[in-house]
Amino acid sequence: MAEFVTDLHLHSKYSRAVSKNMDLITMARGAHTKGIEVIATSDFTHPVWFAELENNLDLQSNGLYLLKGDKQKTHFIPSTELSCIYSQGGQVRRIHLLVILPTLIDVAKFNALLTSEGGKLKSDGRPILGMSAEHIVELAKQISRESMIIPAHVWTPWFALFGSQSGFDSIQECFGKQTRHIHAIETGLSSDPAMNWRLSQLDNLQIVSFSDAHSARKMAREATVLELQELSYTNIRTAIESPTQDNKISYTIEFYPEEGKYHYDGHRDCGVRLTPAETKRANKLCPKCKKPLTVGVMHRVDDLADRHEEYQPTDRPPFKKIVPLQEIIADAFGMGVTSKRVQSEFDRIVEAVAPEFEVLLHTAAKDIAKVAEPMVVEGIMRIRDGQVHILPGYDGEFGTVQIFTDDERLSKKTKQQSLL
Repeated sequence: MAEFVTDLHLHSKYSRAVSKNMDLITMARGAHTKGIEVIATSDFTHPVWFAELENNLDLQSNGLYLLKGDKQKTHFIPSTELSCIYSQGGQVRRIHLLVILPTLIDVAKFNALLTSEGGKLKSDGRPILGMSAEHIVELAKQISRESMIIPAHVWTPWFALFGSQSGFDSIQECFGKQTRHIHAIETGLSSDPAMNWRLSQLDNLQIVSFSDAHSARKMAREATVLELQELSYTNIRTAIESPTQDNKISYTIEFYPEEGKYHYDGHRDCGVRLTPAETKRANKLCPKCKKPLTVGVMHRVDDLADRHEEYQPTDRPPFKKIVPLQEIIADAFGMGVTSKRVQSEFDRIVEAVAPEFEVLLHTAAKDIAKVAEPMVVEGIMRIRDGQVHILPGYDGEFGTVQIFTDDERLSKKTKQQSLL
């Protein structure tokens, strides 16, 4: 058996607010840089993008796809995200779903079925459909019994299964008769597996994490590492839906949930960030303008949980928290993550040492130090030890990560200069 890093939730250049560079070549290169073996095709419902998938991907004997001419052999799996907006129980529901199908032939049939039911697939790579989550599962299973449907970023307030603004309180309430086909949930950036363990209703579901990336830099900021007998679509599906000793989730790679943009409650326009307890004391109203607060993930988990925060199951895959390497470098240098110096240091490390995941999780400090600046090495080690301070995200604002203080940077810079 071997481990394979997977990121099955991405977006292409045909989705809103996505980098125009997110094409197949960029995705494959990004996967190689990060150390990902299997990625989503993304956005397979968009007709122009689907044509690119058909023209540029070749189906392999293991049931996965390879990009023509890709020497690194990044594997693709047909996957997309759908936005379902509909009315149920006297309330407007907004649910995002990951749909994974075995082949592009199945995708063509699924797209045709959505179109026949009024789906407008040309408008965006992540189309908005006036269909229930339950009906989407029914349609996907009608096309292929090997399809997988995973509720996406399940705690996001506005577009998620358990979202505070438009979601449900249970899996059954959302999926009805199709609940039996839901075998996994995606944590999203603002929650981690431990937060989800607090709900006994999720005990029989696998917990997966993917990036929902809108650019190559964001790929695999969360990922799921599978332990497989061999790499194949069938074994991936087994690991996610009905794990065995030979095919299972080894662990997930997680954002620090505090860094997610909906971890705490708050009101972005007023710059108000609150804990669940503070929100309850404020009657869910912004203390400044008295408008309703956006109730975040931590609060919503507290509302639905039937277990305490310290609950630790004995039969769940573990998880590892990371901060992306570019963010570590930016913090060490005290500059923006998109600056040329940060990108240059990042490129130098992954080219000379190992792909990003290997550097962040496994490579010895002495080996990283052969290439990287000393403060970058220390930053990586601090993240491994959980030595990080994060000002939690809220109401659409990402949390702020701090590894080094300004005084630490100045002290280390002065010390280095004195040695010259």
